Formats: sequence, C-alpha cells, structure tokens
Amino acid sequence: MDISVAVYTLIFYKAILLLIGFWSQQRTKSTTDYFLGGRNLGPVVAAISYGASSASAWTLLGMSGVAYVLGLPSIWIAAGAIAGCAVAWIWIAPRLMRHTRSRDQLTLTEFLAEDPTQDTQGKTTTVARIASAVILLSFIFYIAAQFQGSATTFSAVFNLPLAESLILGATIITVYTFLGGFWAASITDTLQGGLMFVAAILLPTTAFVHLGGWEAVQASGMFDRANLTLTGKNTGLAAVGFILGSLAVGIGTLGQPHLLNRFMALRDDRALKTAQLLAIGWITLIFLCMFALGILGRIILPDLADPEALFFQLSERLLHPVVAALLLAAVLSAIMSTADSMLLVVASTISHDLKLQRLLPGRELLLSRLSMTAVAVLAVLVALFLPATIFERVLFAWIAIGSAFGPTVLARLAGLQLSTRSVANSIVTGFVLAVTLYLLPNTPGDWAERFIPFCAASFVLTLPLLAKRLSASAVAQRATDSAQ
Repeated sequence: MDISVAVYTLIFYKAILLLIGFWSQQRTKSTTDYFLGGRNLGPVVAAISYGASSASAWTLLGMSGVAYVLGLPSIWIAAGAIAGCAVAWIWIAPRLMRHTRSRDQLTLTEFLAEDPTQDTQGKTTTVARIASAVILLSFIFYIAAQFQGSATTFSAVFNLPLAESLILGATIITVYTFLGGFWAASITDTLQGGLMFVAAILLPTTAFVHLGGWEAVQASGMFDRANLTLTGKNTGLAAVGFILGSLAVGIGTLGQPHLLNRFMALRDDRALKTAQLLAIGWITLIFLCMFALGILGRIILPDLADPEALFFQLSERLLHPVVAALLLAAVLSAIMSTADSMLLVVASTISHDLKLQRLLPGRELLLSRLSMTAVAVLAVLVALFLPATIFERVLFAWIAIGSAFGPTVLARLAGLQLSTRSVANSIVTGFVLAVTLYLLPNTPGDWAERFIPFCAASFVLTLPLLAKRLSASAVAQRATDSAQ
C-alpha cells in the first residue's frame, strides 16, 4: 500500500473537517444554532448525515464482519436496520418535527420529559434526569466504539499503536464539533456519507469481479443447498428467536437522540419528503453492500482471524495500492467523524437538559463544549481499558437507548396522554433490562436482549392507560346496569 498517499489524503481531509468547523462557528450564534442548526436543515444534509451517523463503524466493519461469520442468516440484521430507518423517516419524522417545533423543544430529552400539567420551565424534572443518565452512560460506550473503529483503521493503514490512534482520532473529532456544533457535525457527516457510498459500492464490486462473476461464486459452494439457510444452525423456536433478535436491531433506531434530532432540525415539509427517499435509499444500499462484502469475503479469505478487519484486508488485496490507500484513508476519515453527533447530544444533555448552565450564567455554549471534551476523554479510556468488538459495543448502546426511549417516542407521537411517572418507569425498565440481558448468556440472535426490553418498557408505559380505560368502562357499565 502507498502509505504516503494515504497520509496526504488523510491530512487533506482533516484540514477540510477543521475548516468546516471554523465556518460553522460563524453560523452558530445561539443554543438553537448549536444544537439544531437553527432548524434550517435541508434534505440532502439531513438524509445523508442521518445515515452516516447511524451506520458508520458498525456497518463498514461490524456488518461486514458479522456477514463473514454468519453468512446468509446475517441478512436479517440488515433487514432490521433498513426497516427501522423506514419507520423512523416515514412515521416518526413528520410528527416529531412538527411537535418539537411547535413547543420550541431543542433536545429529545425535553420531548420525553414533556408534562402539560406542570410548568417545567427552568426546572430539571425526574424524567429529564433519568433520560440524561441513560444517554450519558450509553453514549460513552457508543462513542468508544467509534473511536475504536478509527483506531482499528489507523493500525491497519499506518501501523500505529492503539493508544496513539485513539487519541488522534478523538482529538480531531472533538475539535471541529467543539467549534461548529450541529452544523459542523451535519456537514461533515454528509461528506462522510458520500465517502461511505463510494466505498460500499467499490469494494464489493471489485471482490465480485475478482472472483470471476456469479458462476464463480456458485462454484465456491457458498450457495449449495446445505448453506442455503436463513437461520444457520437454529431450528424451531430457536430459529424464530434468531430472526426476531436480528430484526429487533431496527428497534433501536426509534429512540436514538443523535438521529432523531435530524428530524427536529428539518427546514420544512418539502425538505422532509425529499429526505425520506434519500435516507431510506442510502441506508438500504450501504447495508446490502456490506452484507455482500461479508459473503464474498468468506470465499476470498476463508481463514480470516479478525472478521472486522475484512474491509481492510480486501482493500489491500484487491485494489491498486494507490486506490487502496485513498479508499482506506477516506473510510478512516468517515469512521472518525461519526462520533460528532453523539458528542453533540452529550453536550446538550449536560448543559441544557440538566440545566447546568446555571453554573456558568450566560456561558451555555462554553459549558457544552467543555462537557463534550470530558466525555470524549472518558470514551477513549473505555475503548482502551474495556475491550470489546465494535459490533458488540455498538449494539449494547443502541439497544439500551432504543429500549429506554423508543416506546415513549412512539406513544407520545401517537397522541397518548402519558403521565410523568409512567414515562420514568418505562425508561428505567427498558434500560435496566437491556443492561441485565446484555450481561446474561446469549440467546439465538440475542432475541431476548434486543426484543424483551423494548416490549417490557412499552407494557409499563401503557399499563396505566389500559387500567384507566378498564376502570372507566367498568364505571360506565355499572351506571348502565343501575339505570336499567
């Protein structure tokens, strides 16, 4: 590989990121600008930055690695992620955009903690505290996974030690997000999405051609009758659990603050309609391409020790050294710039949702930036001293947040009148169950970890409403019986 080309490409790209940060800083005059881009996000930036924020390291490295290990059954994971994106953009996006705009809510936590029966202006409610704790705990691991992805790429391309790689990547991400906030995160993520698009198409296509086309793939035995199973070695109820668990990956999409804030920042209904098509199409293409890459990789490199290194191994083996260097440097930049949206959510959580701006009156933006830096340091430490695969770490945070927040998001946007107590109980139930089941032995497809917390949180949330309706029905029935 031509390392010098990779180095120069990387330096050039990082310079662009920092310039975007300085440019965005000029557009950031208020907290609304810093957290939501002044609610003026266009369709292309909204759609592609959404996709890039939801599908970076864990898709390019994790999804291709899982497809390499599981083979055809991994298609259920891709299907779940695509379905989750479609539900989010088609059903949640229009409702959340209008709801939060009409109430001037800047964060998802404000939406979750909404209580029409009380004046919560300037106060930190119980729901806000619980939701903030869930975000901070989960996002430290989530951000650590992104830093870990960048470090893995640095090591593969430049042979740098892990510690130096993590610190370098974290520093660059934190600097441009520190400067430009939401605008910097969204624009850099859009650039990232374009790079991912090129990489996702180029590498599987090259691998397919390298093998000699469809006939060569069939001759490899990958699609023999024995391998044509969508549940692997699972049968009966285990097969059902595997499918449910894999599809349940999409549930997490419904509650992710760093994704849902794209909906809150959209400019208008026209931008929304265009963004819906772009986002769903982009996610579909990326996941299917990484699924294909994993399948082809099983044929080309059958004895790969680290499945999550498949992307790098195939790039170096199949592409011209200059092209491989350019591609890897671009993908490295793409992976590194994913954590920015999550850092921004953390900043808004600490300074805005927890009302800690009172510690620095009139300096909320400064407090947000300092909070962001502190969490970036913690995430680096987690990545260094608590080793885990990128896929495993991301899924833990993804499921924990989705199970905690998803039920309330869906119920509130459906028009249900939720009490503060039921929302708080639902968030705690979803999060605690997700953590507990994560620590227990795995089930086929990890269906229990991915499915039960969301369902239990939904039950806890809606049980008071059901009980109230049953009670009202019983009273009405007694009144009818008395009248007769």
